[in-house]
Amino acid sequence: MSEPAGVSGLPRILLRAEGVAVFALSLLLYAKLGPSWWLLVVLFLSPDLSFLGYLAGPRIGALVYNAAHTLVGPLALAIAGLLLPAFILVVLALIWTAHIGFDRMLGYGLKYGTGFGFTHLGRIGKASTDRT
Repeated sequence: MSEPAGVSGLPRILLRAEGVAVFALSLLLYAKLGPSWWLLVVLFLSPDLSFLGYLAGPRIGALVYNAAHTLVGPLALAIAGLLLPAFILVVLALIWTAHIGFDRMLGYGLKYGTGFGFTHLGRIGKASTDRT
């Protein structure tokens, strides 16, 4: 099986810049809403609990990780929080989007089922040579 190709060049730079924008906007909106910064500190890495999916193998791990690292979930949560209205759901969504933006900014992309190190932003880990 061949190694999945990650995006490179200008598209990769743009995707990482998009991560910076998502991270910055999430933090700005979080600050404007005024919840406790301790909540953000405590929950910021919680989407990474999805790593536990890799205990069931790389295909299941990638599926669980990707479900926790796409904007679909937090945006749905934010919409629910605005419609209900339930302020805490919006706050949790902003923490979640901040995490996703931070990951993308650092070059951690969505995973392929071939292994944790294979992402849409390129290879990560020891075997990585392109760390743009």
